[in-house]
Amino acid sequence: MIVGTTVAGSPNTFLATEKNYGDFILEFDAKVDDTASNSGVQIRSHFDANEINGNNKGRVYGYQVEEDPSSRKWSGGIYEEGRRGWLYPVTLNPTAQNAFKTAEWNHYKVEAIGNTIKTWINNIPVAYLIDSVSHNGFIALQVHAVPDPSLAGKKMYWKDIRIKTTDLTSTSFPESVFVVNMIPNNLSATEKENGWKLLFDGKTSNGWRGAFKTGFPDHGWRIDSGMITVLESNGEQGKNGGDVVTLNEYSAFDLTFQFKLTSGANSGVKYFVTLNEKSDSSAIGLEYQVLDDKLHPDAKLGRNGDRTLASLYDLIPANKNERYFNPVGQWNWGRIIVYPNNHVEHWLNGIKVLEYERGSKEFEDLVAISKYKIWDHFGEAKEGHILLQDHGNEVSFRSIKIKVLN
Repeated sequence: MIVGTTVAGSPNTFLATEKNYGDFILEFDAKVDDTASNSGVQIRSHFDANEINGNNKGRVYGYQVEEDPSSRKWSGGIYEEGRRGWLYPVTLNPTAQNAFKTAEWNHYKVEAIGNTIKTWINNIPVAYLIDSVSHNGFIALQVHAVPDPSLAGKKMYWKDIRIKTTDLTSTSFPESVFVVNMIPNNLSATEKENGWKLLFDGKTSNGWRGAFKTGFPDHGWRIDSGMITVLESNGEQGKNGGDVVTLNEYSAFDLTFQFKLTSGANSGVKYFVTLNEKSDSSAIGLEYQVLDDKLHPDAKLGRNGDRTLASLYDLIPANKNERYFNPVGQWNWGRIIVYPNNHVEHWLNGIKVLEYERGSKEFEDLVAISKYKIWDHFGEAKEGHILLQDHGNEVSFRSIKIKVLN
């Protein structure tokens, strides 16, 4: 065995291979003492000798396959040490959250072939990531820093570490396992096979029009560099280019999108937009709020935070942890799932932040005390457009994808 031991006052430390590896299949057995431990194995990783990490010069960065025996149960998920943070939290694949057994040996398999990384624990498929940031690097075992000296002395173990680098064959994953594709405006073969389609091709306005126009707005929006961006107009809602909507309407679906806020910005992604309601600003629909919670005043309005990022605007607040949100100016990704039975979920960066039943009494009671109470049967249409909101602030979107659910 290789045995790691936590040390009080130590940063994260790593035992790394001498060689770098690009495409490979890696297998190993891992064990951690108890639920207070946390560890992982770095792949395609690097060391920046110049970066300052706390009081220590130098930092490891790259993909990490998680060993997480805590109640969070994210073992087998993919974290990017030193850069973007969580890329594949195992909330995206809840059937795999019990695969890892604390204080027992667990067999890991990691496939890194081309842009695709897949993980298994004890033969259970866990994470499926497509990303193009790192194609090679060292493999390393991690001993995690401990926030409390009482956690010093915790041990983690590895054995039977082996790698294959030639004659590699990718192993298929169940269709039910969600694929995180970090390549902008890209659909992998697996996503296509699973029914996903791009709503924005990264180059044109095809599939979109102004909410109250026959074509795409001739000003107020910009499409370039793989992004569709609503432009700044001093926060005047819908007064510049106006909202844009999909040409098609949808009822049950799984929708994902990446968004990037500017400082103090406000926007939103709306669904079940019928364009039947009369409004002098933005079109009416259920809204996944896209907002700078720290600087935009709307975050402090409404009830109990129901106008903050990822909330169902003016109805249900998002239950989110700031730790899993990237700062303004960086990309985050949202997800809206509407099941055929009208159960709805909002997700932020792979973590579910709220859920509700569209058309239920509880939903209707919330509408009755919201700004939407003036519209009969608000949010209960059989189908509607997807909308990107012009709220007068610069916000960019990309990788807008949808899968119709039956």
